[in-house]
Parts: sequence; C-alpha cells; structure tokens
Amino acid sequence: MTGDGTAPTPGEGLIGRPLPRVHDPRMLRGQGRYVDDIDDASALHAALVRSTVAHGRVTRFDASAALRDAGAHLALGPEEIARHTEPLPTVWNIPGQRLKHIELAAPTVRYVGQPIGIVVADSRAAAEDAAERVEVTVEPLPAVVGVDAALADGAPLLYPEDGSNIAGEVRFGDPASDVEEIMAGAPHVVERELGVQRVSFCSMEPRGILAEWLDATEQLTVWSSTQVPHALRYGLATALRLRVDQIRALVPDVGGAFGGKAAVYVDEVLVCLAARLLGRRVKWTEDRAEALTASYQGRGQRAHARLALDADGRFLAVEAHVKGDLGAFPTQGGSGPFQVAGQSIEGPYRFDRAGATVTAVHTNAVPTGAYRGYGMQEAAWIRERLIEEAARELGVEAGHLRRLNLVRADEMPYTTRTLMTYDNGDYPAALRRAAELAEGFRRERTGRVRRGVAVTPCVEITGFAPTALLELAGAEMSGWEGGRIRVNEDGTVTVFAGAISMGQGIETTLAQIVAEQLGLPLQQIAVRLGDTDTTPHSELSSQASRSVALSGGALMLAGARMRERMRGLAARYLGTATEDVRLEGQVFRAGKTGETATWREVAHRGWLGWGRAEHDRIQLEETVDFDPPAITFAYSAHAAEVAVDLDTGTVTVEKYHTVNDSGVLVNPLIAKGQVVGAVAQGLGLALMEESAYDPVTAQPLTTSLWDYELPGPGDVPDVGVEHTVTPSTLIPGGFKGLGEGGTLPPPVTVANAVADAVPEIAHALTETPLTPARVWELLAAEGLDRARG
Repeated sequence: MTGDGTAPTPGEGLIGRPLPRVHDPRMLRGQGRYVDDIDDASALHAALVRSTVAHGRVTRFDASAALRDAGAHLALGPEEIARHTEPLPTVWNIPGQRLKHIELAAPTVRYVGQPIGIVVADSRAAAEDAAERVEVTVEPLPAVVGVDAALADGAPLLYPEDGSNIAGEVRFGDPASDVEEIMAGAPHVVERELGVQRVSFCSMEPRGILAEWLDATEQLTVWSSTQVPHALRYGLATALRLRVDQIRALVPDVGGAFGGKAAVYVDEVLVCLAARLLGRRVKWTEDRAEALTASYQGRGQRAHARLALDADGRFLAVEAHVKGDLGAFPTQGGSGPFQVAGQSIEGPYRFDRAGATVTAVHTNAVPTGAYRGYGMQEAAWIRERLIEEAARELGVEAGHLRRLNLVRADEMPYTTRTLMTYDNGDYPAALRRAAELAEGFRRERTGRVRRGVAVTPCVEITGFAPTALLELAGAEMSGWEGGRIRVNEDGTVTVFAGAISMGQGIETTLAQIVAEQLGLPLQQIAVRLGDTDTTPHSELSSQASRSVALSGGALMLAGARMRERMRGLAARYLGTATEDVRLEGQVFRAGKTGETATWREVAHRGWLGWGRAEHDRIQLEETVDFDPPAITFAYSAHAAEVAVDLDTGTVTVEKYHTVNDSGVLVNPLIAKGQVVGAVAQGLGLALMEESAYDPVTAQPLTTSLWDYELPGPGDVPDVGVEHTVTPSTLIPGGFKGLGEGGTLPPPVTVANAVADAVPEIAHALTETPLTPARVWELLAAEGLDRARG
C-alpha cells in the first residue's frame, strides 16, 4: 500500500508516490544489523590510547604493563605504527596549505582525544583496562582555543615551521578593492562580527569498524559504519601500503551520520592495522564520550561581514572574511565547509559586487570536517542576519528588502559574483508562500513573554559535485556516480549503486525510480548498496545532498537502456519490430499480431543468449556512469514564530513552516521526513548544541549527553512542510537533493524571530546557540531582566 492508502499500479506513477520505506518493517522489529550487531565470538576487541592533553610532545609510550594483562594480544605505540603505515591523504585543500596528509603516529599531539596508540584484547572491557595501563608521557606545550585567539599576536603555534596558525587562504568573488569601492560610496552599510559554534554529529549509532585480515588470500575485509566505502577502501590502501584490490569495504545498516562518517579516521586505520598484524578479526565501536571528544566536529567559524545598500534598499555589495576553525589538522574534507560558506555568501540575491575571503586556522581542538549543510548554513547566518539588521536600521520591513533583491525566475540560469550558477527556480514565489503561511503567527512586543516572527529564504547546493568543478577546485576526488541494473534469469531486478543507506530511505527511492523505468512492481526490485566489490565506484557516496540526484540520475539512464533492450528481445521472440512492442503490466504484446511474452520469459531466454542481435551483450545488465554538467540547486523559505521569556532568556519555537523546491520528488513521504529531521537538527544548532572547550587548557567541556544538549520533543514544534516542483534540467528525471536544505535556515530564522520579538537586543544577536544564559545576558545588558524590567 502507498502512503495515501491506495495500491500503486506496477511501474506507473511510482515516482512521486509517498511509499513507506522498504526497510521500515525490519527496523521496527528490531532487526537492524549494525557493525556492533555483527556477532563473532572469535573477534578481538580494540581500545584506543588517546591524548589527555591538548598540545604536547609524546616522549614515552610504554605498553609493557598492558601486555602483561590477561587477554591482551597487541599494543602499538607511535614508533610501531609509523613502521607499518603511511599518512592518510587529504582531498580538499586550501591554497597555501602545507599539510596535505594526516599523520597516524604524530610525535606531537594537538588535541585531547588524539589517538596515540591501540591495544587489542579478548574483550572490550579487557582492552579498555589494558589501555589504561599504558604509560604515556607527554611534554606539555601551550594550547590555543578559537580562531581569534589563534590569530592573535604571540599566540602559541601548532606548527611553528609555518610561522602562524593560518593553514591557508582563498578569495571568492570580486577583488576586495572592487567591493571596498562600492562600500565606501554606499548610502548605508551594515557591519557585524558573526559566529557559529562547533557542534558534534551525535548520530544514534557512533562510529564502528570490524576488520579481518586473511594471510592465505592477503585480503582485508572491513565492515564499517561509513558514508563512503570506496573512499574508505582507498584511504586504507594508502595508509596500510596495500593494493586497492586487497581491500573489501562492506557497510551494514548505518544509524545516522550527518557528515561525521564521511572521512577516514586514524583510529579506524589502527584497528585495521591491528587486524593485519594479528591475522585475526578486530572490532572497535566508539563510545559516546569518544564520539563527543574524538570524532571530527562540524561548523566552528567567525566572520567579519558587511552589507551595502542604496537609498532604495537595493543590495549593492556583500563582503565577508570567514575565519574557519580547522582544528588540529585538516581532515579529508578539510577547509571545504569554510570555502563553501565563502562561495555561498550571496545566497538567492542579486549584488553588484560580492566577495569573501576564507582563512583556515589551526587550533588545539578536534579537527572539523563535513557536517550536514556544509558551510551553507554558516553563509545563511551571515547574510540573513545582515539583511535583518539593515532593515531594522533603515526602518523598513525585512521582507521588502528580500523581495526587492531576490533573483527572479526570469533571470535563470543566474550566475553569482562568486561564480555559482543557479539552474532554475522561483525564489520569490517560495518567499511569498512562506510569508502567507506566517500570516497567522503572533507578534507580541509587550509583557514578560515576547513573540516574534521571521521568514527566511535560502538556496542549497545539491547533486554535489560534478567532477569538472572538483578538478577546478583542486579537490582530489571524483564527483561522478555509477548505477547498474541487472535483470535476473527469473525476471527479478537487482540494482547496484554507490550510495549508502543511513536512515534517509535511499534504497526505497532508487527502487521506485527503477521500477517506474522498467514498468515493474516495486516488490520485484532489490537494491544492493555498500559493498566495494560489487557496487559501482562512488568517491563521495551518500553526502552533500547527492544520492537521489546522481545515483537516481544514473539509474534513470540505465533503466531506459534496459527497458529498450528487453523490448528488443521481446520483439525478436514475437517476430516483430521493437517499436511494435508494448509492455503491459509484466507482459510484452505485439501490436500487430497480439502475440505476447511475459517479462520473465524474455528475461529467461535473454540469459540463455537466444534472440539477441550479433552486436548485443548476452548479460542483461546496464551500467551508466553519470557525471552532471553542473550543480543543480534546490531552494526553500522558512517561517518561524518564537516566544522569548524575559525572565529566563528561554527561546521557544512555537510554530515552524517550510516551503521547499527539490525538483521532482521521488517519494514525498520520505522527503517530508528528511525536511522535518533537518529542521529539528537546525533548531538544535540554533538553541542549544555546542562543543565547548576550556579557553586555557583546551580540554573538552562537553564529554557526555549530560553536557551536550540535544533537542527533544518539547523543543521541536510540528513542522509544516510544503513542496513545489521545479524539475532540474541537469539531472535525468528532474531530481534535486534535499537532505541538507532543512538545516540551513533554522538558526538564522530563529535568531531573526528573536530580534523581531525583542528589538532591543537585535544588534547583539551575533552568535549561536541562543541558549537561555546567552539570551538572558543580552536582556540584562539592555535592562530587560526582571530586576529592572
């Protein structure tokens, strides 16, 4: 049954139907199979020896006491690790970046939680006990927290040979001198220092890996909770000095990722190294403390930003200097999110001039990397706070400024000053509809509980990223995606794709695409993902809102080819021309004679090799490698009503609506779930989540879910979701991505609504999260606390 209670016609209208996800029944029965569920009594268990200081030189690693523990099998320190490994490569570097690799056995540690060694024992408890007995001496060095401190004169240097803590710098858009000329002559300029905090991924399932080395075949098999199995295989091959064909990466169920599993980590490589040295299966599952303190983090940037307007409110120029907190070293994603923030600074608006300088900065904190939204949320925060403040200072409605400056549908395709080309869409229509939905929201600017409303448009990069653009950016990765369709001997169909299922229901949407293309019922389609030995190559796999657009696009093309092959085979069996054959249900019918052959009969004979043209392949398999000509852009507008308690500083989001356009929706039910989940995550960043560090020692302060607050049911209202459809002209099927878009506007939409409710503190709403303590301090500074209110 479909989400609307009707049975879908096989092969017809499957794209666009709100079908339940095919894996939901087994998940609801508790039959999900994650890395930690792979039950193998023969597996050994690993524990990592991690640095407890933020900056220092490792002068001693003595595992002799640990190895005397009963059940201990192996202990590796920096020297042993260095003998057996090579550094991990980074893939998205910033101009001037010297570090283009990640050391696996660094003699200098640069954040609390950095792996120093690994211990393997019979059980997890035994491994953790043994790891605690390893004696490590670290000669401490001064630490630095945050980009401003790292850029200050006399700041401790993480890499003294660089002469500063700047890893690299890049400019997007117009030259700074051109923008400055506009700024100098503009009737009105708004200027702010704006910050976005570091955050943790907090997926329900933390990272995990099970590795097995077989000496007989010299083969490493890895089961991993990763978003990028092919990239994992390549990284492991490089680090462990193996051929790529010696490694097989398998991905079971993945309990969320949000970008945190899009990299190859040092600790994961060490587990595989231990398995190879022991010739045994070795298993490691990250605990929550490690997830919060040792897994890479997201966001973390500050920006000095300006917006220039003419006397009528037309946007003349926008300029930002983005300073990104890279952490201890560049990850595979490296400074990519900060670069995307700079290049996305214009959003859905027109500017005469626009530019952004991005500076990546080293600090003594966990490295940052990909996080859902990948820099676009930070760009939205900068841009939309500036617009709201400009409206306040000019005494006009913010919606008026937005409507005046939005790129119109008749201007598409539209290329920004930072050279991003929006393919199509109607941005003003989305804003108008969101404003209509907000008409019933409340504004109350008196009393001890104030209410405010904000409406924010946004544009999202999806289908990231065409290979040509990655090559232009110097990012050493591929952006194309492969899809393969096999019609089996009994007429069933197996679909292979490089995407990964991590809760977004991709196996359902890909099955819908192929079923519609072939004219078959959904139950006849099986989707196979997450095996580097069988699935098409995918460097980026499931991240960057690309799975449906690129894997789906590839399968649209492969499905069309397979449909025609099957028609051709049927025509030869029926003694007629291909154009005379129609597929009705699962029966091929010759129009002239009325003769029929079932789909299964044609598949069976096809595998026997009967009836094919001399030049045709016998195998009923079609593979397409799809590399889009450009990025396709989704867009949205969000509306929020918030209540601000002047006595406590608590901000409550009471109503929330979104209007989204992600091209053709394969499954509206899944699409709604993706948007609602993304909004909830965005509200967490807006109001509570923050990975904090002691400003002197750089010790992490959020080490458990007691300290790191996540949004609960009471923090997220019912989210209204509407979709319009503007098909992509770049992607077969007209698909666009939507996995990240819902996270982009919530922080700035909430902040702008707070500014609307309490205009007295609007100028000071410059950083997230808007916790009760932070908001109360702003209220107190303006004399709005109860003592003076």
